[in-house]
Amino acid sequence: MITLRRAKERQHERHRKQETWLTFSPQEGADPLADGFGTLEILTEDRLLPGAGIPRHSHNHAEIVTYVREGALAYEDSMGCSGVIHAGEFQRMTPGRGIRRSEMNASRTDDVHVFQVGLRSWEADLDSGHEQKRFSAAERRAGLCVVASPDARRGSLRIHQDALLYSAMLDPGQHVVHELSQGRRAWLHLVQGEVTIGDLVMTTGDGAGITAERAVSLTAREGSEILLLDLGVERPGSP
Repeated sequence: MITLRRAKERQHERHRKQETWLTFSPQEGADPLADGFGTLEILTEDRLLPGAGIPRHSHNHAEIVTYVREGALAYEDSMGCSGVIHAGEFQRMTPGRGIRRSEMNASRTDDVHVFQVGLRSWEADLDSGHEQKRFSAAERRAGLCVVASPDARRGSLRIHQDALLYSAMLDPGQHVVHELSQGRRAWLHLVQGEVTIGDLVMTTGDGAGITAERAVSLTAREGSEILLLDLGVERPGSP
């Protein structure tokens, strides 16, 4: 079964120097995807103009993977950690007992284009921390490149959820198949381009939840970039 979230259905917020698109919005109570998709709680896209920033905000339970697609994102948190995430880099941030964090476009001349994925944590009392790595275009053009996993496989970021995050940059006509183990589900987000999945055509900003399927099978109709999450079974009593 495929649950489709079109780009235009995302919540869109525009501020003076910032645009944000939220795939899942808790404020939309009647929306079956308001609270996310399984353990995937957050999937946001932000564009920040030079000088724009996101004020300090709390992360209390969701582990966040940040992907900077274009530009550079500076960050600073309440634990005294600061740095810059550059284009092509992914960062895992574990809030532990709670971190307040602010983010800002690190450039005075160029926009920054950022995606953030938030996964509900099953473990209590995790230590706060972060890890950052670059995954080259060549690695991501070779097929599905794992960028985050529980066991840090293939040099990926280590996360504390039963989930795998993949990134891929696809040429026109390229076909990708990702098998799903029994009981697992997947979320596909189209960062840019156009792909087909089954009889559906997905375009930039679209997302799709895949359940009760043996595999995710898609074909790029033009040069495309995707994020794919392979999600484990939710624990009883999880939100």
